[in-house]
Amino acid sequence: MRSRTRTRTRTLSVLAATGLLAVAAACAEPEESVHAQAGADAEGVANTVGVPLPEEAQHVHGVGVDPGSGKVLVASHAGLFTVPAPDRLTREATVPAHVGPAIDLMGFTVRGPDHYLASGHPEGDTEMPDPVGLIETRDGGGSWEALSLAGESDFHALASAGDLVVGFDGVLRSTEDGATWTDLAPDVEAFDLAVSDDGSTVVATTGRGPVRSTDGGADFAVVEGAPPLALVDWVPGGETVFGVAVDGGVYRSTDAGGTWERTGELPGNPEALHADEDQLIVVADLHAARSTDGGATFDAW
Repeated sequence: MRSRTRTRTRTLSVLAATGLLAVAAACAEPEESVHAQAGADAEGVANTVGVPLPEEAQHVHGVGVDPGSGKVLVASHAGLFTVPAPDRLTREATVPAHVGPAIDLMGFTVRGPDHYLASGHPEGDTEMPDPVGLIETRDGGGSWEALSLAGESDFHALASAGDLVVGFDGVLRSTEDGATWTDLAPDVEAFDLAVSDDGSTVVATTGRGPVRSTDGGADFAVVEGAPPLALVDWVPGGETVFGVAVDGGVYRSTDAGGTWERTGELPGNPEALHADEDQLIVVADLHAARSTDGGATFDAW
């Protein structure tokens, strides 16, 4: 299992509102026009594949897998939910469990067993600064502590690899100690982020389509010919990156985000993506679906 994960995503409707659909249409092949994709969604095609998540979650910003327990971690508007590991789930334990305080978790990344980073806003009677800045849990989400930028930053995207954490809170930034941040490329407004194991390559989804840096985030270039990806996640241990487009199309890159091939699709509004060497987990329309064949097929577990 992976020792890290990261993803914060916006739903298709928010991506559309911010212009990704219109911009990406110019980059898509005619038969994969983003306008056509948005139209299909508007006709009411929603995802019902996978494990249903509680309505109280409202919407999902991130999904990951704990490398110790194998639990699927769902970062939502209502806080963190856990779903038993795919190989440990029983018919008596299919209901996701809410863990910890009510925090609208925006950015979310897994650092290790029971060790996660996040950002967002306190909800209900949770007593934390708003926004919470970069926060950390070492007990599987039961409690959170501020690391930096409390009351200042709301990271809508977080990705990590080794000691490196990359985040977007209106500015693309990185940190290695969770406290001191370095500004990166100023012209990248990231929806989602993926980082290579050594931190040298960063892939971001943006209103211009996917962009890629090979110098640790200092400079980015648009990935020519890439699909209109909303979500990305890096498979640890190599150069494979998975992405999900605004229409639910699933794509794979085996050259660190340089080129992409379509492997399958999941209907509905893509909300969050996790990728590792064993599986993909995609959340769409409050259902968490799993693929073990690179995105060709999805199901519950």
